[in-house]
Amino acid sequence: MNNCKNCKEPVTGNYCPNCGQAAQLQRIDRKHITREIANSFSVERGMLYTIRKMLFRPGESIKQYISEDRSRYVKPVSFLIITSLIYTLIAYFFNIDAKDFRLQLSSEAANLELPTLDLLLNWINDNSGYSNIILGFFMAFCVKLMFRKSGYNLFEIFVLFCYTSGISSLFFSVMFVIQGLAHVSLIHISSLLMMIYYAWATGQFFGKKKVKNYIKAFVSYLLGVSILSILMVIVVAIFDMILK
Repeated sequence: MNNCKNCKEPVTGNYCPNCGQAAQLQRIDRKHITREIANSFSVERGMLYTIRKMLFRPGESIKQYISEDRSRYVKPVSFLIITSLIYTLIAYFFNIDAKDFRLQLSSEAANLELPTLDLLLNWINDNSGYSNIILGFFMAFCVKLMFRKSGYNLFEIFVLFCYTSGISSLFFSVMFVIQGLAHVSLIHISSLLMMIYYAWATGQFFGKKKVKNYIKAFVSYLLGVSILSILMVIVVAIFDMILK
């Protein structure tokens, strides 16, 4: 009888009865590393399937994930983190910085000389996974206000944002590649297309046959972005005044 190398419990079968670790660990070889890479990017658990569903039937697919079938989709937070990582790598490679993101703020905010704002935007750009999770709950709250009678709670709406934001990260990654190779600015058209996608996916999620759902979804996006931009500028302005 051997003892488990992890918890020292006596092991009689293939797995430890206490912690579940295999009695004999397999050697790390090419197959092991290939399998680990595949698992990390969730290829074996439906990454391509999830992307396809979110591109063509986002709202309906997210509803299916929440209430019917979660086995074929990449988990929402994992999907957001993986796509954010891809976005961060592409943005770093093509040297996307805070000036590009200032274009997405209101014209008044974009013209302000706030050094800390650039630092904050650069942090958001370099840590899109964390910032998207924080932004996700903020945007989910705005959507919850607009669709407060829908019956979905804040965390279920957060799932909606995880998937739509993940697709947004992938879309911007592709646009950054095209922008870097073609040397043309695509930030405005990319932002507009993603606003349309967000409104379409959110409206479909709450009921694709009701036109008002798409309008409310679009308004909730504009409301969330506007409030967040204003809060960022106010906080950064106060912080800069304190430093001075």
